[in-house]
Amino acid sequence: MNLEYFISKRFLKENKKKFSQAAVRLSVLSIALGLAVMILSVSIVTGFQQSIRTKISGFDGHIQISKYDFNNSIELPPIDRDLGLEMLIADHDGVKSISTFAYKGGVVKSGKIVQGCLFKGIDGSYNWESFEDWLVEGEIPNFNDSLKSYKILISKEFSQKLALGIDSPMLMYFMQDPPKIRKFTIAGIYESGFPDFDNKFIFGDIRQIQKLNQWSDNQVAGYEILLDNFDDMDLQTKWMYDEIDYNLKALNLNQRYPFIMDWLNLLDTNVYFILGLMILISGIGMIATLLIMILEKTKFIGSMKAMGASNRSIQKIFIYHSIYLSIKGLFWGNMIGIGFSLLQIYFKIIPLDPSTYYMDAIPINLNIVHIVLLNLGVLFIIALMMWWPSRIIAKIYPVKALRFE
Repeated sequence: MNLEYFISKRFLKENKKKFSQAAVRLSVLSIALGLAVMILSVSIVTGFQQSIRTKISGFDGHIQISKYDFNNSIELPPIDRDLGLEMLIADHDGVKSISTFAYKGGVVKSGKIVQGCLFKGIDGSYNWESFEDWLVEGEIPNFNDSLKSYKILISKEFSQKLALGIDSPMLMYFMQDPPKIRKFTIAGIYESGFPDFDNKFIFGDIRQIQKLNQWSDNQVAGYEILLDNFDDMDLQTKWMYDEIDYNLKALNLNQRYPFIMDWLNLLDTNVYFILGLMILISGIGMIATLLIMILEKTKFIGSMKAMGASNRSIQKIFIYHSIYLSIKGLFWGNMIGIGFSLLQIYFKIIPLDPSTYYMDAIPINLNIVHIVLLNLGVLFIIALMMWWPSRIIAKIYPVKALRFE
């Protein structure tokens, strides 16, 4: 067995009433609480980012391909479907789904209540994964039939404002020349918790928009693509831009919603600050504990030097001991941080106001990779911080140390 490691283990079996034991407990506690705070900070921030990105991509996809022009209207000009391009994108690594879409502005009237909206026309290939989680009543309409569907999906906000429920008829006025009116039936009601989108979108059959705009069955406003990994979005956008025709454009969420995406990215700065602060506090606690142990073990250090032990060897004894205490703190920190995260995931013990935070509870993204990296990073940095104060051992002389009281 390594001599330094063996001696450091003997330290743990010494008298528990010594003053250094109080410092040891405090340093272990500081590491445990520091790691717990770091786990919660990373889990909450990444969970919040993931939740917002999922909500936005659920409405607009990660990438949209549409006609390249200078029209700023929400109603996009038509393009002809390209089945070869659709198959190429659908089969590309990292692409979850591709579907066609079109937008049409309208006004909904129910009794004396009038509400503006954006009718989003989609087809049977649309990815409803997010809406399956958001569905609060009814069912998601099916647009796979050969006949044009009059079923729609509206938000809970719309249903409450218009006092409409499942299977209720709803009139929608489309402002064009001449104006057109369509009567739809509510098939399902969803609630994403994102008011900016819930108050705007109504989902229906894209063939309704094709008929209203006098488009052919082969014409759509564009393609909406969902990806497996949000972090690949910029690379996937660049690849798609190289594959599409010169008169088309591919825009991702970062380009379509720059303010929201920049705001989410700014949250990373807060996490880095918290991580740095917690590591600093934990490291300072361990440095103080190490200095106390060195002071308490002055006679031991003198004896070791008198027997021929090198400064480096004695330093290792104290660093091994500090690393053991750090691992003990990390263990309890993981228990606290992961335990609290699981409670929040399954029981939502800390709720939020959806109108302010876009979700009903604090979101948690418990990623094992993040947890492992946090543990290794904290252990590595504390071990580095221990090396400098341990150099004080070189200044302890055997004669003076053996006389030390």
